[in-house]
Amino acid sequence: MRETIGVIGGGQLARMMIPAAVNLGLTIRVLEEAPGMSAELAATAVGDYRDLETVLTFAETVDAITFDHEHVPQAVLRELVARGVAVHPGPDALLYAQDKLQMRSRLTELGLPVPDWAAVRNADELGAFLAAHGGRAVVKTARGGYDGKGVRVVRDAHEADDWFSALADAGTTPTAGTTPTAGTTPDALLVEELVDFRRELAQLVARRPSGQIAAWPVVETVQKGGVCAEVIAPAPEAAGHVANAAGEIARAIASGLGVTGVLAVELFETTDGRILVNELAMRPHNSGHWSIDGAITSQFEQHLRAVLDLPLGSTEARAPWSVMVNILGGPAEGSLQDRYSAVLDAYPSVKIHAYGKAPRPGRKVGHVTAVGADLAKVLAEARGAAAFFEN
Repeated sequence: MRETIGVIGGGQLARMMIPAAVNLGLTIRVLEEAPGMSAELAATAVGDYRDLETVLTFAETVDAITFDHEHVPQAVLRELVARGVAVHPGPDALLYAQDKLQMRSRLTELGLPVPDWAAVRNADELGAFLAAHGGRAVVKTARGGYDGKGVRVVRDAHEADDWFSALADAGTTPTAGTTPTAGTTPDALLVEELVDFRRELAQLVARRPSGQIAAWPVVETVQKGGVCAEVIAPAPEAAGHVANAAGEIARAIASGLGVTGVLAVELFETTDGRILVNELAMRPHNSGHWSIDGAITSQFEQHLRAVLDLPLGSTEARAPWSVMVNILGGPAEGSLQDRYSAVLDAYPSVKIHAYGKAPRPGRKVGHVTAVGADLAKVLAEARGAAAFFEN
């Protein structure tokens, strides 16, 4: 059994792997992008995850590599594998979480349900797609998008002209939130039908290299401004067709792409009863944070078990309902801890998880979770506790 896990990326996901690693008797080390990040408690190196030598040096100190995010370049990942480093998930799988065009193409090949889509390289191609889809569509950068970044709803082909201009620059591609850099691919944008959905769901599974898969209950996610604000586990009124379809889709993706670790499949439940794949993440995910307090095995423990090819734990819920509410932004003055006394006094059964981040508008600085037998009560407790941290 490998005993030292290396996590590339120093964000809150790496931070929440630390207690799970301690409980399993593992050593966890983190390559953080800058000093003082969320996972600084386990940070043993600071450096650029895009730099091969930095990552190779870090890899020499651990037995297996996993990730807080999916942004490590393919060239770096493949060199790690070529040198015999255990990388989970591996580059062949991670590609489909890094590149939305590759993801859509592969899921289509696997016969899995996705929105109607196309790769478009100019306004004429986008215009043709709009004409065939009622004059509205969603355009996405193939790489780098998250929390609503790199996504636009368009009604005119020229609303993506700036992204097309970036594509036209030799050897460049637009990446959400960053300046395009030379030598990157792909050379197209992703355009999708604007799905008429009644709600968004997420199905988390974990897969170990030997093939065992475990799935948590499908959950409902509530978005505000493109950012996940709430998660309800299990998704209300999902028993039967919805839960079965979501589970089957996620298991097929995990097996078909050869994922190791936690896989989050973000889904649309459409108004006409379809379940469609929206996005993928190959790491612990915001929609699974409820599992720390609400499931027998949290997504963070399960991810580490999978990386080490250990038997996966039970994903059974500890209570009929769990609700996770993100703390977005935090107080304008002071810290989250300044408000703990009032929160814990008012809601003694709610669990607070702080990410060690300074408050900033729109930033995920923590979350709260409530569990219980009555959904209305659990929702009120989680929302009420989170509200204490607002301005």
